[in-house]
Amino acid sequence: MNNLTTPVKFMELTRPLLCFSCALLLVTLPGRAQAPRSEQKTITLEELQQMALQNNPTFAQSAANIQAAEGRKKQAGLYPNPTVGYQGEQIRGGAFHGGEQGFFVQQDIVLGGKLGLNRKIFDQELKQAETEADEQKLRVVTNVRMAYIQALAAQQTVELRQNLSKLADNAVETSHQLANVGQADAPDVLASEVEAEQAELSVTMAQQNQQRVWKAMAAVVGNPRLPLMKLEGKLEDTPPVNAEELVEEIINESPAVRIAELGVKRAEAALAREEREPIPNLQLRGGLQQNGELLSGPNGGSVGLQSFASVGVSIPIFNRNQGNIATAKADAERARREVERVKLLLRERAASVVQNYTYSQTAVDRYKNQMIPRAQKAYEMYSKKYQQMAAAYPQVLIAQRTLMQLEVSYVTVLESFATSSLSLQSYLLTDGLEAPAQPGGMDKPVREVNVPLPMGASPQ
Repeated sequence: MNNLTTPVKFMELTRPLLCFSCALLLVTLPGRAQAPRSEQKTITLEELQQMALQNNPTFAQSAANIQAAEGRKKQAGLYPNPTVGYQGEQIRGGAFHGGEQGFFVQQDIVLGGKLGLNRKIFDQELKQAETEADEQKLRVVTNVRMAYIQALAAQQTVELRQNLSKLADNAVETSHQLANVGQADAPDVLASEVEAEQAELSVTMAQQNQQRVWKAMAAVVGNPRLPLMKLEGKLEDTPPVNAEELVEEIINESPAVRIAELGVKRAEAALAREEREPIPNLQLRGGLQQNGELLSGPNGGSVGLQSFASVGVSIPIFNRNQGNIATAKADAERARREVERVKLLLRERAASVVQNYTYSQTAVDRYKNQMIPRAQKAYEMYSKKYQQMAAAYPQVLIAQRTLMQLEVSYVTVLESFATSSLSLQSYLLTDGLEAPAQPGGMDKPVREVNVPLPMGASPQ
């Protein structure tokens, strides 16, 4: 009689738990979505991007760089100020009333088109600043999208970990119930309890990671006090891209390359300006003065008012600006080589992103089309056998746990796939809080500091 009633009691105890586990599984199967949490506010990617465009301080820095470049361009083309002064010669007092006193005006006339060449130099710097501003906007928008992907993955991971923890708690309860009816022993109960503790710890780690990612995203959008909210969207919506074509687009169209090319034009304009420097400026000077020298003759009196003028130029005999011209030629050559270096460096840094994208794409396909469907089928088969009393309940739990762990790994590879794809589409520009470079800096020219950093790296 006991042998007949024990399986019945076993089924009565475990069937509700199985139904509960099935319900949890439906939440986490591919393509399924959990019911929205009415008590938690939601936020979209578009709202986060708009927030960043309004609050990120690097935009104001880019605008300030443009204004500074415009100011330098204006100042470089201004004409020299005239000089006005007093002049006195052979001044004598007493009865002689001698001496010459008056005023003069002096003006330097800039020849050789040097002022125009000055403006051309700083015009290239202005274009660099404008390109840097466009690049900074791309950096910020990309960084927000990148942080959104990471936060969305963290959110889904927390949900999956919580479901897995519930399954582990369910297994503990089931183990105790099975032990009460003689279907499980003490080691099984202890093992289930350890697994539940590990699952709970995983939930804590996932929640902490979600907080970290959220705080990083809040900093990028310029609102560090942004409360944690539920994100809308799906990681599965990331479309595939042609990685090799994107690499060539990065090499040919990246803002870093354009800024380096503008650096070449600036260096060439500086060389042209130095080559014009030996052309002397015209120095004009003239004025009026009162000559107090007494005239001889019956009428007496003084000479009175008289004018004077002078014209001069410096003769470039010894100093023909040879050293500065040689330096400018070297800078121009260096700038041309810098364009090549930036392109090679971008290709080098894109290689690791392409590798990560290719692997992630393969992994996403295998998780979605092979591993998860097979794990789901295995769980369904164990569930059916359990209902037919042909399999033990721990086998059902193991199959379900395996399925959910695959779901967690699937989220991880989806995150990697989405972030690497976004990085390639955004010219590797992913750091929205990196300060925009200042064009024309002497210690660190823009073409040296503007190259994107590798993913995950931070500025020196």
